[in-house]
Amino acid sequence: MLEDKVILVTGGTGSFGMKFAEIVLKEIKPKKLIIFSRDELKQHQMRQIFPDGPGSPVRYFIGDVRDYDRLYRAFNGVDIVVHAAALKQVPTCEYNPIEAIKTNIEGTKNVIDAAINCGVEKVITISTDKAVNPVNLYGATKLCAEKLTVQSNSYSSGKTKLSCARYGNVIGSRGSVIPLFLEQRKTGKVTITDPRMTRFWITKEQGINFVLKCINIMQGGEIFVPKLPSTSILKIKEAIAPECEIEYIGVRKGEKIHEVLISEEEVRYTYDCGDMYIILPAFPSRTITLPPNAKPVPSDFSYCSNTNPWQLTVDEIKDLIKKI
Repeated sequence: MLEDKVILVTGGTGSFGMKFAEIVLKEIKPKKLIIFSRDELKQHQMRQIFPDGPGSPVRYFIGDVRDYDRLYRAFNGVDIVVHAAALKQVPTCEYNPIEAIKTNIEGTKNVIDAAINCGVEKVITISTDKAVNPVNLYGATKLCAEKLTVQSNSYSSGKTKLSCARYGNVIGSRGSVIPLFLEQRKTGKVTITDPRMTRFWITKEQGINFVLKCINIMQGGEIFVPKLPSTSILKIKEAIAPECEIEYIGVRKGEKIHEVLISEEEVRYTYDCGDMYIILPAFPSRTITLPPNAKPVPSDFSYCSNTNPWQLTVDEIKDLIKKI
C-alpha cells in the first residue's frame, strides 16, 4: 500500500533512516520520500547516496520535531509519517534531561498534532524495549511517546491512524556493542559490563521490514512487537573476539541486566499473531480487528531476553556479523 505514497521520515539521516531509504527506494517506489532532520551535514552526506532533484522521489527537509510550525509545513500532502527522531543515548538523556523531554516527548506531541491537522493517513512511532519498565530517562521518554501515540487516536476522528513499533537492539547500529568489540579486538582486550547481560537482537533490514509490515496492517492504537532472538554478551564476545582477554567494568548507570519487550501489565492486552505480538490499547478509542491467527498470550507470559526460548548460538551470531 506504500507504492505511490508520499512518505516522510523524521530523524531521517540516522541509521534507521538510511536503511529505510535504501529499502523503500529499491522495493516500494514511493511517489515521494521526504528525509526530515536537523543535521545539515548528514543530509549532505546522505544526498551523495540518495540524490534529490529532477527525476528523483527523494526530498531533504531541514527541521526539528520540536518546531510544530515546521512539521505542519513539512506534512502538507504527506500520506505516511515514520517518526524515528529521538535523543537515544542513555547518558546524554540523563545529563540533559530537559532536552530529552523536549525532543522525545514534546517532539512526538508535535508530530502527532501536525499529522492530524494535515490529514496524514498513518503515523508509526519507532519505540524501544527500554520503554518497558524504564529505569532511565530515555526509556521513560519513549514510554511517554508510546502513550501519546496510542491515545492520540481518540481525538484523530479516525482520519489519522497512529501506532507504535517496539523492538530491541539493532545489530551494528551506532552505539552497538558489536562495532565496539570489533575495534577492541585489535588491542587484545574487550570490556564487558556484566557477564549476565542479555539482549534482544534485530538487524537493520529486519527492523525496516517489520516497520513496513506494521504500516500496512495498522488500524490505529496498536503496539507491534516482533518475535526476536536473544543472546548473551559473552556469546557475542566469543563470536567476535574469542582469543581476547575480558575486562569487567560493571553495569553502567541506567542500564538493565536483561531487557523486556512486553511488560507484565501489558500481557492481558497482548495477542500472539505468528511472527509478532500485537498489544492492544488499555483504553481503546476504536475497534481493532486482529489477524485471523491471533490468540491471547497466557496469563503467565513473559517476554524477557534471559528467558526467551529463541537464543542465538555463537555460529549464528558470526553469520549475522558477516551480513552487516
